[in-house]
Amino acid sequence: MSSNPANPVLADLPLFPLHTVLFPGGLLPLKIFEARYLDMARECLREQTPFGVCLLKSGHEVASPGDPSVPESVGCLAEISECDVDTFGLLLVQARGTARFKLTDHRVEPSNLLVGSAELLGEDRPLQGVEALAKFGACAEVLERIVDTIKEREPQNLPFVEPFLYDDPSWVSNRLSEILPIPMRARQKLMELMDAGARIDVVHHYMQHHQLL
Repeated sequence: MSSNPANPVLADLPLFPLHTVLFPGGLLPLKIFEARYLDMARECLREQTPFGVCLLKSGHEVASPGDPSVPESVGCLAEISECDVDTFGLLLVQARGTARFKLTDHRVEPSNLLVGSAELLGEDRPLQGVEALAKFGACAEVLERIVDTIKEREPQNLPFVEPFLYDDPSWVSNRLSEILPIPMRARQKLMELMDAGARIDVVHHYMQHHQLL
């Protein structure tokens, strides 16, 4: 994935390394209790700025000076949409993925907060070809069935944010990448793909192999 000098660069982006992969348009509920992330969330709310979510490459979510958190280089910006405090003093945050980025470097602040410089990545390349469109249609139908089932059984626990864009290959392939039981490293690779057709191809193959189509 080559650098594009035309892509915007973010300096001093606060990073939240997690054992999860956030996709554009994805929903991220968080329970925040560490001081560095409480401060980060307050700053993001005050300034109306995003933070970066990266899958942990190594280390732990709760890092220490001798055991740093090492993030994957490609992550996703997250904007806080809801924020509340529960009875135990935890900060309950709902964030939503917006755009992907690639870290050019990162450092650890005295507070142990990871901060990076990042280049924003572009949108997916559009779907092309009759076969790709047919696979997309099949994937969209499966996703709609999954959402309808969750709506019936657990309407309060929908894993996706409306509106549901069943006619958007990027949205459909991102949501399937989130919800299918695939390994986290494979999920990271799917998020990094800059081609909607390639991501559709992978999730379609997975569902076909597991008889979900």
